Amino acid sequence: MRAAGSTTEMTQAFQKVSAIRGMNDVLPGAGAQWEQFEDIVRQWLHGYGYRNVRTPILEHTRLFTRGIGEVTDIVEKEMYTFTDALNGESLTMRPEMTAGVVRAAIEHNMLYDRPQRVYSIGPVFRHERPQRGRYRQFHQIDVEALGFSGPDIDAELIIMLARLWKTLGLSDVRLELNSLGQPAERAAHRAALIEYLEQHADILDEDGKRRLYTNPLRVLDTKNPALQDMANGAPRLFDFLGEASRAHFDGVCQRLDDAGISYSLNPRLVRGLDYYNLTVFEWVTDRLGAQGTVCGGGRYDGLIELLGGKTAPAVGFAIGMERLLDLWEQCATQAAPAECEVYIVHQGEAAQRLAAQVGERLRDVGLSVIVHAGAGSFKSQFKRADASGARVAVILGDDEVANQVASVKLLRAEPGAEGAQQTVALSELADVLKSKD
Repeated sequence: MRAAGSTTEMTQAFQKVSAIRGMNDVLPGAGAQWEQFEDIVRQWLHGYGYRNVRTPILEHTRLFTRGIGEVTDIVEKEMYTFTDALNGESLTMRPEMTAGVVRAAIEHNMLYDRPQRVYSIGPVFRHERPQRGRYRQFHQIDVEALGFSGPDIDAELIIMLARLWKTLGLSDVRLELNSLGQPAERAAHRAALIEYLEQHADILDEDGKRRLYTNPLRVLDTKNPALQDMANGAPRLFDFLGEASRAHFDGVCQRLDDAGISYSLNPRLVRGLDYYNLTVFEWVTDRLGAQGTVCGGGRYDGLIELLGGKTAPAVGFAIGMERLLDLWEQCATQAAPAECEVYIVHQGEAAQRLAAQVGERLRDVGLSVIVHAGAGSFKSQFKRADASGARVAVILGDDEVANQVASVKLLRAEPGAEGAQQTVALSELADVLKSKD
């Protein structure tokens, strides 16, 4: 008699579990590309003096409602928010990184003695309709310059991004700039904009009508084709800028001109977050469909004070990693990263044991090594070695064990090339392989 709850019954009753829609797995092949990309990014950031900071994925909801703005799309529609069952607090999975980095800077008094250049890399979460370049869990490179006030740092951030695009071999990425001015200038523009939108209230869509009095600047950022002519004719915030704001923007443009970086003024560029002032920018492309923004950022001088810190200027940007990787794959010709540098094949029990020891010796000198697991013919093992992308195969059999040598084969050499295969004493193997780097 079979007992209830047997393995067979449990298997039949268990429903297959798939990943949540819009939250994607990164499998080993793609994961190697991610690691290669992240190495490039970290080296690039180090070249400009940026240091890593890591903040929690979960934050108090009020951090984002106050910092991002209650009438933004992110806060109104896209945040993953829940009530903590233990203490009843409202918590949110971070939809962006800047607010968390600023919170950490305030909490740990990071600006006490000097400004800070910091960066974070990690996942963020927004409940959006999944499509190319837009996912519910995606990853950002977030770069923040905290405590810097001049146009020189705004320009430096943009110039360093141009260097990253060049390093990655990207094409068709263009820069759009705008200035959002200061609060008083925005208030004057807001009044004029509301008056203008009221005159066109009959053609506004539901989203536009909802934002007419709460966040009219975002109405200009509409993607509705029927509203483009109306948006293009709206009062421009740029025309309301005072002398200091224009001087700051001119300072940014002058430095970009010095660096030979082309750009265009986009008076409708407002970004999707309330905390921006003065410089805002986006790097965009036509290669990624409707979601063409690869990187966006700007200055947010009021956010630190808004979140409870002492008044301090700041500027930063965020890069969507999935979008940038997509663009990199389209534009660049980089080869897929190899799984290892050296692949060790072996035949026989004594050779298998020796292979494990040799693998450790080679790792001691900094080589990445895969020792073939299990048995198998030399033919099948060489097939796996070739597929790994390794540049060298180390061959161990009974004769090699007896003579304390290894056969070394260059897997990427031309057939018949001199030195493509040689016999090396085990005591010299590490030095010989390092010399082939």
